[in-house]
Amino acid sequence: MYRTVNDFLADWSHAANGTISVLESLSDEKLNQSIVEGHSSLGWLGWHLATSIPFFAGQVGLNVSFSGDVKSVPSKASEIVEAYKKASEELKKEVETNLTDEKIVEAVESLGQLMPRGATLRLFIDHQTHHRGQMTVLLRQAGLKVPGIMGPTVEDQMK
Repeated sequence: MYRTVNDFLADWSHAANGTISVLESLSDEKLNQSIVEGHSSLGWLGWHLATSIPFFAGQVGLNVSFSGDVKSVPSKASEIVEAYKKASEELKKEVETNLTDEKIVEAVESLGQLMPRGATLRLFIDHQTHHRGQMTVLLRQAGLKVPGIMGPTVEDQMK
């Protein structure tokens, strides 16, 4: 759980940059890549990460707008990347403008229960990390570059 705005913003900056590097590894041709038929695809996961920003922001009383249909995955990887970057930057500004250290520990109705805003924001980053991990597996399966987010990849170490 976050107890200060600056702690969240520091983690968000790191998490968002990692997610952007994963999203920038996507290609239009491989957006439908999934582990098996009927499971989440690279495109769906990327779009889900972009659209989850306004959702989680709303859970803590922030307003992050989103242009586009949250249920319709774009056919262009660049649209997913740009939507994520825009929402991510808007979230940062909303937090800087509207959250205080006092408000971040305040309990609010979130995800069907009463919890501190800082706990919801922690769940948000965990949610993003979970799906980003799924995406790295699918990137490798699709033959796309896997970025070193938490450290170097095997390919990075071979250089």
